[in-house]
Amino acid sequence: MNALKIDALKPSVSERLAPFLEEIIKGHGHGIHSIHVVGSSVTPDFNEKSSDINSVVILKEMDLSFAKFLAPLGAKYGKRKIAAPLMLTPEYITQSLDVFPVEFLDLKHIHVTVHGQDILSGITVERSYLRLQCEQEMKRRLIALRQDYISSLGSEDSITKLLSRSITGIMPVLRAIIFLMGQEPPVKRSEVINTLQALSGTEKGIFEKVLMLKSGQIKPKKDEAHALFEEYYKAAGALGKIVDDISTNPASQTQ
Repeated sequence: MNALKIDALKPSVSERLAPFLEEIIKGHGHGIHSIHVVGSSVTPDFNEKSSDINSVVILKEMDLSFAKFLAPLGAKYGKRKIAAPLMLTPEYITQSLDVFPVEFLDLKHIHVTVHGQDILSGITVERSYLRLQCEQEMKRRLIALRQDYISSLGSEDSITKLLSRSITGIMPVLRAIIFLMGQEPPVKRSEVINTLQALSGTEKGIFEKVLMLKSGQIKPKKDEAHALFEEYYKAAGALGKIVDDISTNPASQTQ
């Protein structure tokens, strides 16, 4: 289909995603500004067996009939690990950069535009908003880690799952921290960790272990899982202190 530009996607992604996108454009193309593939599916971290394929559909105007149109497609394409698209509008993006700067910075750096105009590359977020959300996110994630650890009831399987979820969820924040420290954030998770260590002196070993845990390269026993959690929690706390020390003065905006 001429309306789709999927050559930049991995074949394993484009083959699964193209029919879904074609159906969207055919059924609702008149209201669509652009479509972007985002997340791990456009990075070296994509795992064909376990990773979802995520996308953002930018509508010209917010239209709940599009959500109604999408709903029945969930059962059809969810089996192919195609997640429900995030629905936005150009106006919503402009009005939300002060509220969600971490998320929009990540979308700016990690996306492939497959239909319409690339609106995400032009995103600009203000440094003060970005630093504030990084601080909020690190404190919120520390609270979540504590609560999830209690809920695990000491199960190594539950601890393993909560660490895997955390390392994935924290990556946009780590990229934002790198950006605040004056460097373009890498896309690949292992490179994010290496860059963060080089800039801040943060010990990268525990983050590398948790990435290995997520990919199934290591399977800790009960005592090892508890030790990993404790080390990870301390490292996350140290990152929070680094964010607290980042100044908002050097630049008023990040590009």
